[in-house]
Amino acid sequence: MRRAWVKTMLGFALALTAGMASAEDLRWKMPIGFGSNLPGLGSPSPWVADMLTKASGGSIEVRVYEPGKLMPAFDILQAVSDGKVPVGYTWIGYDQGKVPAVPLFAAVPFGMKPWAFTAWYYYGEGHDLLQEVYANAGYNVRAQLCGIIGPETAGWYKNEISKVEDYQGLKIRFAGLGGKVIEKLGASVSVLPSGELFQALETGTIDATEFSMPAIDKALGFGQVAKFNLFPGWHQPFTAQYLLINNAEWERTTESQKALIEAVCTAAVTRALAEGEFLNGAVLEGFEKEGISAKQIPDEVLAQLKAVTDEVLEEEAAKNADFKRVYESQNEFLKSYRVWEERAYLYPKLD
Repeated sequence: MRRAWVKTMLGFALALTAGMASAEDLRWKMPIGFGSNLPGLGSPSPWVADMLTKASGGSIEVRVYEPGKLMPAFDILQAVSDGKVPVGYTWIGYDQGKVPAVPLFAAVPFGMKPWAFTAWYYYGEGHDLLQEVYANAGYNVRAQLCGIIGPETAGWYKNEISKVEDYQGLKIRFAGLGGKVIEKLGASVSVLPSGELFQALETGTIDATEFSMPAIDKALGFGQVAKFNLFPGWHQPFTAQYLLINNAEWERTTESQKALIEAVCTAAVTRALAEGEFLNGAVLEGFEKEGISAKQIPDEVLAQLKAVTDEVLEEEAAKNADFKRVYESQNEFLKSYRVWEERAYLYPKLD
């Protein structure tokens, strides 16, 4: 009799557990800001989706939607905040018009190298500040760093930039805070999604464009119509991607699901950076055969760009309290970090 009772109770407990597991299952549609074919920038998104599905044993299933398939890439933040989709994967710098402080988490001109940014984000104030920035702007999202790549190029140009006056009147696609810098120098700046850039360059709608690192820009074909690729990528020494999760969706995840999401995104940060570093050298080696000139921006031009960048950052900090808090937090971290960086790291020329 007792055995029968125990079996009954065990059966009831298993049924209850199965019911709870079912209630906790997540079925996420995830629009992405960049095509998943773009290495380091878009490629982490399907990897994250696949890892979350496999490692969770199916309690999290993520379906990726390429840019424009579910919504325009620039609409992801609002859609996640409104609960139209539970999650999205994107470069949050596109939302600087709505949330002025977010570019500091996405790409900062003359800013930190990728590993320095991740140090501040994970062990400094970065992650917590980002949640506060979104909440203060009225957005109902949790943001998780979920990818990073190294420097972009400084752009693709039909004519070389040899002095700051060359930006005057230039029609150029330039995103983030760097766009504000060259606007001050007289450029006409627009922000177009990646899929429109080749045609805009080819037809003369724009004279030049920046987008990403060489391995990505090659895939988009910029070198076919603009033969000067400039370096260094002063405007984006790092480019960070994020998984945005609707707050209500985040709250209904279990502790183990939360831990898994954070772990997979942290792994994606490492893999994205590694992919870009692996690919870019070989792409640059092939430029000569393609008739592409890889040129360094003169030091005096970089110095002028840095001076204008400092003006822009101070102006943005004066206009927005959250921008000021984040900017000051990053600068405070950099005071001690540079003591380490300057002593510890070799610089490129080792011969």
